[in-house]
Amino acid sequence: MAVTHISTGSPFEAQIGYSRAVVADSFVFVAGTTGYDYATMTMPVSIEDQCRNALQTIDRALEKAGSGLDHVVRVTYIVPDPAEWPLCWPITSQAFATARPAATMLSAGLQNSEMKIEIEVTARLPR
Repeated sequence: MAVTHISTGSPFEAQIGYSRAVVADSFVFVAGTTGYDYATMTMPVSIEDQCRNALQTIDRALEKAGSGLDHVVRVTYIVPDPAEWPLCWPITSQAFATARPAATMLSAGLQNSEMKIEIEVTARLPR
């Protein structure tokens, strides 16, 4: 089985020891992704902007793997404050309008207090 590792260049990938995405067989596994703008290493304040950034980072990783948001089959959202989660619904429903993946939302603390959402996905490679 061939495995391909995809990086976004985030310093966290090297510091912690992970890949943004791993392609194995016909699946793409994307690591939990927060809302950093990796070009500037800044974190927006709002959960909505963090959600958009995370989905853009995920989409770029999926594209590098030969997939995309329309091929996501599983998504997990992690939010420290579940009261903020509904603010992301319009964003996630648009991003996954075609894929309609199986989804779970968990409430848990994240690595840094500025992080308001982390998103992890599994996608298929298109045939």
